[in-house]
Amino acid sequence: MFGIQIIAFIFCFCGLGAAIAATASNEWKVTSRASSVITATWVFQGLWMNCAGNALGAFHCRPHLTIFKVEGYIQACRGLMISAVCLGFFGAIFGLVGMKCTKVGGSDQTKAKIACLAGLIFILSGLCSMTSCSLYANRITSEFFDPSFVAQKYELGAALFIGWAGASLCIIGGSIFCFSIAENSNSPRRGYAYNGATSVMSARSKVQNSIPDKTTPKHFDKNAYV
Repeated sequence: MFGIQIIAFIFCFCGLGAAIAATASNEWKVTSRASSVITATWVFQGLWMNCAGNALGAFHCRPHLTIFKVEGYIQACRGLMISAVCLGFFGAIFGLVGMKCTKVGGSDQTKAKIACLAGLIFILSGLCSMTSCSLYANRITSEFFDPSFVAQKYELGAALFIGWAGASLCIIGGSIFCFSIAENSNSPRRGYAYNGATSVMSARSKVQNSIPDKTTPKHFDKNAYV
């Protein structure tokens, strides 16, 4: 039981780290390789800034100065990724409390409920990250294969694959956390009666009381008291 929860927490923690890395990355979409060979320049775009580089190794990044000029799908992806990171943070806290190897959280039944709650939070975090990356990728592919789209075409960046991998880890780890409450309910707890430590004197007195008294009673005459 301990090993399963530890594996689930490792999955979720790695998924949270991948979501943070994908959110901060600037490689959500990159310029097409075919055009990059001709111009020898690369353009990277992320959720927070746009970057451009050349074959000499020089890079220049420009952040989005205002959110009102950012396209709607980028703002939606921002909100989903921020929600995924926040949910993953709270899920990690509840996961630590709900694990049986920790000293906080109360009884085993209470810790199992907390672990199940952490699993649900991680699943929601993974779904938010998965939705954000899929929405961004759908926009890139639709523009790339649209023959009427004459502007610069982009390809899928590395941040999307990192986000998909992190979302999968969060969903898998959260599912394992949710199954922990079912496993805890299937294994009933056994109660043991504690009789306390028996002292040596009490044991001897019990043995003496258990032995019947075989001595014959003495009969005294009335004259013995005179």
